[in-house]
Amino acid sequence: MKNRLTIIIALLVIGASQAQMKKWTLQECVEYAIENNLSVEQFELDLENAKIDKLDAFGGLLPDLNGDAQLTENRGLSFNPTSQEPVNTQLEFRGNVTSTVTLFNGLQNYNQLARAKMNEIANQYRLDDLKDDIRLNVANAYLDVLSNKEQLKTFKAQYEVTEQDLKRTRELVESGVVPRGDLLEIEATAANQEQQIVNSEGQVLISRVSLAQLLQITDYENFDVVDESYQIPPSDILKNSAKVIFDKALTFRNDIKLAKANMELAEKDLQIAKGAYYPTLGAFLNYNTRYSDQNLNPADLSIIPFIDQLYTFDGLAYGFRIDVPFFNGWSTRKNVKRSKIDLERQKLQIEQEKLQLETDIQQAYVNVTTFFKAYEAAEKTLEFRSLAYDYAKERFAVGLMNAFDFGQAQAQLDNAKADVIRTKYDYIFRLKILEFYFGIPISLN
Repeated sequence: MKNRLTIIIALLVIGASQAQMKKWTLQECVEYAIENNLSVEQFELDLENAKIDKLDAFGGLLPDLNGDAQLTENRGLSFNPTSQEPVNTQLEFRGNVTSTVTLFNGLQNYNQLARAKMNEIANQYRLDDLKDDIRLNVANAYLDVLSNKEQLKTFKAQYEVTEQDLKRTRELVESGVVPRGDLLEIEATAANQEQQIVNSEGQVLISRVSLAQLLQITDYENFDVVDESYQIPPSDILKNSAKVIFDKALTFRNDIKLAKANMELAEKDLQIAKGAYYPTLGAFLNYNTRYSDQNLNPADLSIIPFIDQLYTFDGLAYGFRIDVPFFNGWSTRKNVKRSKIDLERQKLQIEQEKLQLETDIQQAYVNVTTFFKAYEAAEKTLEFRSLAYDYAKERFAVGLMNAFDFGQAQAQLDNAKADVIRTKYDYIFRLKILEFYFGIPISLN
């Protein structure tokens, strides 16, 4: 029974440790980063605030309704509110209900509502643009982890080969076939590869921590990505010119949409500022009533009941009010000028965003071509280095090459393999950036 309990506990511990060490895919990393990013949460709050501003602007078109009531007791000389006769004490109640509405104010209230709606859209574009940046940053960090992991695997595999060479060389040294100096050279090569493995393990850890930080994850030890070696995905993106990609990017990029929305907001601000030149016309409606303990029934001199007085002494007032801005220290004129300047600034910002987008796409287009050529060159170099290593290994095995030259051939092969891995993932990321500008979601599938 005790042994069975021990086995069950061990299985639970193993299962818990495996559950903690979750392997993340790129899609999971992107989704988690967007859901937990602090800047995203702040921008979402800004969006909610913009929705509240829209409700405020809509409320500005509706009539308001306010009521007030006042109960007073006067001691000493006062006057009967009905007969205006002097009395010594009086208990009096007054009530008012007033409604006002703005009929015209240079269309400022309507423009405020339109601006609030546009501001909500602009905040949505701002949020979506931030999410686009997060997707690119996470994809770059994710590919960096994969690249470092693949390099680590390569270094470990090469070290295993070196260990076999080291074992064989020891046997040859012990049998007197090769000098001891060759053994020292191979031992130095093995030590150098061990150092490469240690450095590569450090790079894997650093890249994992960097990715975890983007995801707002602090449990670095139990965070890792899916162990996959991705090949270069097929893509037809280069069949489109940089101009075609740019023209399409203009139709959906959130940074461009945000710049246009900000310009439209500036145009609406100018209309609101100009509206202050016009008179403001408003209407009001007021209902009032009162009660006093001095209002007596002539028949029996009793106090008229409270409800009866409210119905008897109520009144209704209504009318219009117009405010004409003759002079206000040129504040309206200055606000209009400021709004015009801001509008011109936003127009320039749109052109700046377009120019920056075109520059980024041109650079991304060139990078895809350049990094692919670099990858092809690295593969050719690896092919020749592999042939040279095999030839050197044959010569070393029959004693026609010393250990130093053989170690150099092996080091050059290691560097060639590392270059292939680095250039491959560099190319994949640049390819994904260019596809992203064309509207293709980031995916490694």
